[in-house]
Amino acid sequence: MIAKAIKTDTYFTPDEIQRHLKNVEYIIMATPAPSKFEQTPIQFTIFLNTQDEFSQDIKDAILDKFLDDYKISNPKEVMSQLMPVGFSMSTQDTPMPLLLINPQDQKSIPYAIMHVIDFLGDSQKFHEAKVDKLTGWSYSYN
Repeated sequence: MIAKAIKTDTYFTPDEIQRHLKNVEYIIMATPAPSKFEQTPIQFTIFLNTQDEFSQDIKDAILDKFLDDYKISNPKEVMSQLMPVGFSMSTQDTPMPLLLINPQDQKSIPYAIMHVIDFLGDSQKFHEAKVDKLTGWSYSYN
């Protein structure tokens, strides 16, 4: 069975993003890493609903908490910084966060600034990304 690509129907406007994020603490996304990364088969992206700048000690503590909570091992290529994040609706139940790295995307897709932690790793808890090669995300609300 081949999974269908996630088709974006619409992007949220800035007002819709603000309303959508009102009670969101964080979003965690897991996607299959490129096959050359055998020891780190999953790309994790954690979107923290904050625009706060963190010291390196705080960044390390936040990452350690997620690694422990989600049983993630072997973190590599860690990026932790404020980044533009758009949101799109598709056939999924919850809006998909979109890390906007490309300057053209930043010009054409509305976004909010969030603290993003992006890295490669491994976990038995993310079978869909690791084995089935599917992308998924989950919201945590406060």
